[in-house]
Amino acid sequence: MGWLEGVGVVASAASVLLAVLQRPSTYPVGILGCLAFGWLFTTGGLYAQAGLQVVYVALSALGWFWWVRGGPGRTRLRVRATPPWAWPVAVASAVVLGALLWAVLVRSDDPAPVADAGTTALSLVAQLMLDRKLLGTWLVWIVTDVWLVGLYASQGLHATALLYAGFVMLCAFGWRSWRRELPAAAR
Repeated sequence: MGWLEGVGVVASAASVLLAVLQRPSTYPVGILGCLAFGWLFTTGGLYAQAGLQVVYVALSALGWFWWVRGGPGRTRLRVRATPPWAWPVAVASAVVLGALLWAVLVRSDDPAPVADAGTTALSLVAQLMLDRKLLGTWLVWIVTDVWLVGLYASQGLHATALLYAGFVMLCAFGWRSWRRELPAAAR
């Protein structure tokens, strides 16, 4: 593991833990991880994953605002159940975005265009759900992270693959922790 991957691993792990604990500091710590991974993925030819890091920086700024001021009367945003209408929108968005990304990546030297496009699309859906504190974010992240473990391992990014295996466990913890905050009727 090089120093760049090390910075990305440590910052990203801390950011996910802070998200589970609902600390707004998840966002600046996550931005540091995004910058490190963006550079790492660019040099490794995983262009969708690299571009995703740029989008994450923008979404992190928005999410930071929403977590601090996105609730009623500009109060702190609280955990909410994922509305039933959000699931078909999330699936459709991921499929369309994934197909569009694949169409671009298959023409590049991306070593894994299907996995790169699919995980990128799912990651964007999951990040937006996280930014809005929707409980279902953790389920989308689990699916995404399992897929990413395989992608990163196949590209020789073993420390990053191990990090994402740890994320699967953190996401399961996040699901349980956030679910406890919902009223019993919303669970």
